[in-house]
Amino acid sequence: MRFAEPDFLWCLFTLPLFALLFAYAYHRRKKLAARFVSLSMLPKLSTSVSPWRRLTKMLLLLLALAFLFVALARPQWGHKMEHIERRGLDLVLLQDISLSMLAEDIKPNRLVRSRHEIAAFLESLSGDRVGLVAFSGEAQVMVPLTLDYGTVQMMLQELNPGWLMPGTNLEAAIRKGMQLFKNSGGAGKYSVMILMSDGEELEAEAVAAAKEAAELGIRIYTVGIGSREGVPIPVKTKNGEVAYKKDMQGNIVTTRLEDGTLQEIANVTGGLYFYANPSEFQLQKVLSEIATLEKKDQATDRMENYQDRYQIFLGLAALLFLVEALVSERGRRRRQLAGRFS
Repeated sequence: MRFAEPDFLWCLFTLPLFALLFAYAYHRRKKLAARFVSLSMLPKLSTSVSPWRRLTKMLLLLLALAFLFVALARPQWGHKMEHIERRGLDLVLLQDISLSMLAEDIKPNRLVRSRHEIAAFLESLSGDRVGLVAFSGEAQVMVPLTLDYGTVQMMLQELNPGWLMPGTNLEAAIRKGMQLFKNSGGAGKYSVMILMSDGEELEAEAVAAAKEAAELGIRIYTVGIGSREGVPIPVKTKNGEVAYKKDMQGNIVTTRLEDGTLQEIANVTGGLYFYANPSEFQLQKVLSEIATLEKKDQATDRMENYQDRYQIFLGLAALLFLVEALVSERGRRRRQLAGRFS
């Protein structure tokens, strides 16, 4: 069994508080009654009220609340087989996470803006398999081709500079994308890469890799991110303060968009190049372009989903609330003159 909304289970820890509130209410009623009659006379005047029935009602309420909280947490178990017919493309997102992507010419910075735009892009997809590759001086597959866009979104938020080799290796990114296609059924005319980078490549082999991708039928759309004017790269110091990256001579290092290679990569593969300016990131235009491409009938997927069972606990909670309402606090009055009728 699993819970779709497990945070509601924390509400179960409030049950002792409810028990204390019920006990406080009972003692307060008793205290109020004592204002009018003495404690010695109170039991004689309230012989019809059963303490056990009051306790039973309280336990019924607490148990009903417990079932209600469990229902809100949406317990799930069991599986249902679903058949999904879909048409779509295989898309691999190549995201630059080099240090230069921290430049703030695109607000709040190039990388954060890229992650935000990709998230919006994923929400517009339907039926397309998506993979994610992060790269700087080397490339790493973050998510293989999948229909689970939620996983892509989650891994996307983990992308930050510093955990891959420094630099910007566009060739490594393209080759890693090609490998991902090959590992997921092969590349072809239904395979598309979307490369997002500021284009400051240190090596000059990216175009050669793009030509190899084109021979496999892969189309690459490129998005150039950043200003064509040089801007500094903010970095955090050990004290947590913001400084700017400097070279060995102490000069501030600047970064600018180098879109020549990005344009050539797109051209040799039959894709298009888009310039992401501060006001428009262009990924939606990429989406419009790939929407015109021919899509393939993907093999039917069989997906096993957990089934919601909250109805059981909700029904039990409702039943207990009903029983509690029907149970009276008052028992049968003691027949003080019972002996007369015996």
